[in-house]
Amino acid sequence: MRIVVLERQKAAASSRAFTLVEVMIGVAVLAIMIVGFYLGFSQGFAVIQVTRENLRAAQILEEKMETIRLFTWKDLSAAANPYTFQVKYYPIAPVNGSKITPNEGITYYGTRTITDAPVSESYSGDLKLVIFQLTWTSGNVQRQREMRTLVSHYGMRDYIFIGAK
Repeated sequence: MRIVVLERQKAAASSRAFTLVEVMIGVAVLAIMIVGFYLGFSQGFAVIQVTRENLRAAQILEEKMETIRLFTWKDLSAAANPYTFQVKYYPIAPVNGSKITPNEGITYYGTRTITDAPVSESYSGDLKLVIFQLTWTSGNVQRQREMRTLVSHYGMRDYIFIGAK
């Protein structure tokens, strides 16, 4: 009787352990999960970076577009074409007076072009097309954004500045 009990305990003890195949499958599943998490995090951070750069580009274009409202028709007609500008963007602000090296951040290169409006109506001489283009390099990818607007000779500015001549 005693021998039977020992054999049962031995059989129960051996059935509690994992086999080599089960361990290898578990390790493979764990490795796939870790690689998936790593790729998910890296892709997520890359998407956030591109979104941040696109948002800053839209802000720069909007800022430059707002300056057009301050132009008179004479200033608009005599503006330098194309006008170029650069805007530096530092995603992380300097802390406690630390210096920023020239290689840090992103440089946005922009141009403003003012041309005749692409319309054939009788009032086409009273319209100008203003185009702002912005380019920057994100990693190894060249990115570009653009904003366009039409400006009228007798537009909002003349209504706002009635007394100015």
